[in-house]
Amino acid sequence: MVADNEDISAKIGLKKTRRVPWLWIGLVVVALGAGATYYLSQSGSAAKKQAFVTEPVTRMDMIVTVSAVGTIEPTDMFDISSELSGTISEVLVDYNDTVKVGDVMARLDTTKLEAERAVKQASYENAIAGVAMARATLEESRKTYQRGLELKARGVESETTFFAQEAAYTRAQADLQAALASQRVAKANLAYVDVDLAKSCICSPVNGIVLDRDIDPGQIVAASLSAPTLFTVAEDLTRMELQVYVDEADIGMVAVGQEATFTVDAYDERSFPARILQVRFASETVDGVVSYKAILSVENEDLLLRPGMTASADIVVAAVENALVVPSAALRYAPAAAEGTGGAGGGSGLIGMVMPRPPSGGDAKGNTSGKAVYVLRNGVAERVPVTVGESDGTKTVITSGELSESDLVITDEFDAS
Repeated sequence: MVADNEDISAKIGLKKTRRVPWLWIGLVVVALGAGATYYLSQSGSAAKKQAFVTEPVTRMDMIVTVSAVGTIEPTDMFDISSELSGTISEVLVDYNDTVKVGDVMARLDTTKLEAERAVKQASYENAIAGVAMARATLEESRKTYQRGLELKARGVESETTFFAQEAAYTRAQADLQAALASQRVAKANLAYVDVDLAKSCICSPVNGIVLDRDIDPGQIVAASLSAPTLFTVAEDLTRMELQVYVDEADIGMVAVGQEATFTVDAYDERSFPARILQVRFASETVDGVVSYKAILSVENEDLLLRPGMTASADIVVAAVENALVVPSAALRYAPAAAEGTGGAGGGSGLIGMVMPRPPSGGDAKGNTSGKAVYVLRNGVAERVPVTVGESDGTKTVITSGELSESDLVITDEFDAS
């Protein structure tokens, strides 16, 4: 009967049961875990000693350059060709020869041209004789016509005879005009041959130096389709130009008038000055990189530089005097504690949830400038927000920030335990 009552009580919820305090147990476990985490972090910090690599903040004149590679070329260079086809009879200049305007550099064989000129000269002389004969005929016809006109007026000569005399006079005038035209044609043909004879002499159009010679005596020149290059002459090698290719990432810093220095392999211990004359807008792809050609003027009074030399140029794109500078590595450094799980002002787990780290790019004071260096002060890495200026890749100018020359900026750290 008692058992039946207990079953009925259990069914209707009258039987009391003992509940386990799970909430309190969970809180105790969390507290123990937090304590263990704190103990382990403190013990790990005590066992691990961080050492820092530092460099001093300095003042210096900062020069920012853009590097480019190119070739040296003459400022004015001319390709000398021949308008006529023919055989080269003689070559009078060679490599490195100095030439002046009008100097004969080579000649074509003119045997055929001279024979043609003789024919044209004879035709011209024949045309002159034809004009003289036409003038004589015209004078004779004129006198006959005037005589016939007088006789006709006196009624002595018949009209038929007078009409014949008048027609002869008119024909004589036309024959003279035709003879004069033939003379002009013969003269033009003769001049045409004279022009070809003059062009058979390949002469220098400028004062300069012969850089290249591409013909030899006996060689046949075929100029019917395209004029071949026979000589290459540089007008003045004391003034050269350096043609360099600037990467598209740097072209925004390059401008006309900027100074530059360059070196060549032949004189690797000497630096030559140059100045930018032109920066071209048209792009060119060099070794798979989009680049832009810049033209630099170069003085070459001692003729050490030669066309075609490869040059490595450094273009000065910015200069800051007496600037406060730090190593660029200091701007990239961040303490391991800040990057990991136990940084100052932040952490992981329960503590990290309660005390989160400041947002990336800022500090505990809410600075969000995005640029900062860490300074070693009293053995502690202190974050100092800064504003940066020009950089050459190794050093960076600091334009504002709580830094002085006596500060040591951290560039790296290592475990010294």
